[in-house]
Amino acid sequence: MSNLRFHAVKESMSRIPVQIEERERRSELFGSHTFNETAMRQHLSKDAYKGVMSAIKKGTKIDRNIADQVASSMKDWALSKGATHYTHWFQPLTGATAEKHDAFFETVGAGMAVEKFEGSQLVQQEPDASSFPNGGIRNTFEARGYTAWDPTSPAFVYGTTLCIPTVFVAYTGEALDYKTPLLRALQAVDSAAVDVCKYFDKNVKKVNASLGWEQEYFLIDSALVNSRPDLVLTGRTLLGHSSAKGQQLDDHYFGTIPNRALSYMRDLEHECMLLGIPVKTRHNEVAPNQFELAPIYDEANLAVDHNSLLMDVMNKVAERHNFRVLFHEKPFAGVNGSGKHNNWSLSTDTGINLLSPSKTPMSNLQFLTFFINTIKAVNEYEELLRAAIASASNDHRLGANEAPPAIISVFIGAQLTKVLHDLENVTKGKLSPQEKTDLKLNVVGKIPEILLDNTDRNRTSPFAFTGNKFEFRAVGSRSNCASAMTVLNTIVAKQLIDFKQEVDVLIAKKDMKKDDAIFNVLREYIKQSKRILFEGNGYSDEWEKEAKKRKLSNNKTTPEALKAKISESSLKLFEDLNVMNRIESEARYEIEMEEYILRIQIESRVIGDIARNHVVPTAIKYQNTLIENVSGLKEVYGTGFKKLAKEQMSLIEQISGHIEMINTKITQMIDARKSANNIDDIEKKADAYCFKVMPFFDEIRYHSDKLELLVDDEIWPLTKYRELLFTK
Repeated sequence: MSNLRFHAVKESMSRIPVQIEERERRSELFGSHTFNETAMRQHLSKDAYKGVMSAIKKGTKIDRNIADQVASSMKDWALSKGATHYTHWFQPLTGATAEKHDAFFETVGAGMAVEKFEGSQLVQQEPDASSFPNGGIRNTFEARGYTAWDPTSPAFVYGTTLCIPTVFVAYTGEALDYKTPLLRALQAVDSAAVDVCKYFDKNVKKVNASLGWEQEYFLIDSALVNSRPDLVLTGRTLLGHSSAKGQQLDDHYFGTIPNRALSYMRDLEHECMLLGIPVKTRHNEVAPNQFELAPIYDEANLAVDHNSLLMDVMNKVAERHNFRVLFHEKPFAGVNGSGKHNNWSLSTDTGINLLSPSKTPMSNLQFLTFFINTIKAVNEYEELLRAAIASASNDHRLGANEAPPAIISVFIGAQLTKVLHDLENVTKGKLSPQEKTDLKLNVVGKIPEILLDNTDRNRTSPFAFTGNKFEFRAVGSRSNCASAMTVLNTIVAKQLIDFKQEVDVLIAKKDMKKDDAIFNVLREYIKQSKRILFEGNGYSDEWEKEAKKRKLSNNKTTPEALKAKISESSLKLFEDLNVMNRIESEARYEIEMEEYILRIQIESRVIGDIARNHVVPTAIKYQNTLIENVSGLKEVYGTGFKKLAKEQMSLIEQISGHIEMINTKITQMIDARKSANNIDDIEKKADAYCFKVMPFFDEIRYHSDKLELLVDDEIWPLTKYRELLFTK
């Protein structure tokens, strides 16, 4: 194994950057491999174009004749791009994307063939759904599932395949994917937000949720990754002592991008331009060999598709550059992990960002309405929001020194905190003309000015307002954004519905003017939501104590966090807003708990295998060398050897102690795992893996990492942190 390590290091150090030529402007390449609005204008008839655009903008159904026209034109366009196959591209509950390729090729008899693609093949397919997670929605022998075209996300050609974004549902109609609930949540927030917008602008007909994700990742040479069984099988290093130099000097962050990494980024960005993924920013992140890319904001459903596609493309491009992309939230101990900040806002079809103040008091009152309602939504459903980003891998990151804590809080900055304080003291009931004037001039009217210097200085809050958007920082780097976006848009939709009902009651029954009613409701929301606002250090023990006083949840593990998904309030929330029915919600809970169990189970098996079959034999081999040395000294020096062999004998004892502890802890871990496997109740089983099996990981790692420091570097089998993190 040590030979594999040194071969991998030698191979990685001999790499040279792949040469990338960029001859065309990115603006000319952008979206050229997507069947976007421009392509549809060129290839569709006027009726077909209108039909598709109506489906995109209004949600109307596309009839069979139109579907046939679209399919024929889409096929011709795809063939012109070199496509030979098509697939319904979807996002099952595995966390990865899925596709089944069918050729356009059809025989027509007499030894002849044609390229064929009809509306029925575009609109719906019936893949075998038997091996996808379903949470007990249907039996294995009832394997049918259906994929259905989502026209709001453009089809695209990648390689030689036309990919058609689709939803994925069981034959009984329940959603088996991430996209379906997201689309329903976006519809809910659209409807609720439009109703509230009409208080301020009667012309608003649609509100879109926008999303800008920031994808963090590690880029490690493929040979080095392949030399580490834990990285290959789990995505993270289960063993390994920290390098003497890590990120202490902050010399990687925003530094010059290494040549090989830059070549990879240029190649990746070229592919992104073709696929219409609007990537804009790239830079070194804090940890060595850690990077980030971010796009221009997009409509939330399309942004989620783009991120899922991007992760696929990143892996494929990495192969060309002899890299492996690590999306795990915490692949290396002792250095920063990776997140995927989700920047979220709401925008109207009239071009207004509802979370951005403007020049007039009325538009700023609109801003405050959506701003305060979002805070209230987070306050009411903070446990559900925490559950939306729960996973075995993200548990390692949440609460670590570089990441947001598991306690959900909202950071808004000192200036906006003062604005809310002023609004909290608004007179109950009808406002006097003088008070309304004062509010509009000195509080609401001055919001744009104070936000000019409202830079985000708090890096520990999971949910922060950053000028014209909210940034949900706790989302994990390997997560599908749809999970967090479904919950966030649903809870905001629910809150906006409640807000409108309360305002309308005050207008109708209390004979209040609209502005007075809005101020009165917002005042109460501010009072009710004060506990969720936090400006301090989220890593401190003091904050944990304070959060407990405020009755905020602190669910540090996935089994604890996920229970919020099946609370009666959560089930009712999703059902009332038609986002997920009870069966779909409970199925997702079961799927995510099962995935948690399986990931910990795999890690347990891997750490036991590596520690016993690689680390311990290597330690014994080195120990035998020491014993031979001591024996030789005794033979040469007789009784005086003890003084000369003192250090060697101490090493022999230390190695024996660590070997004994490793074997003891692995045996105890296996026994705990066997006990957990005999538990039928999924909650109790997850708890057993979390609290009975996983604690052994750190103990086994401690003794293995101590051996790494004691054993001769020449025979140590596992590629070390200094090699993984500092080989460029």
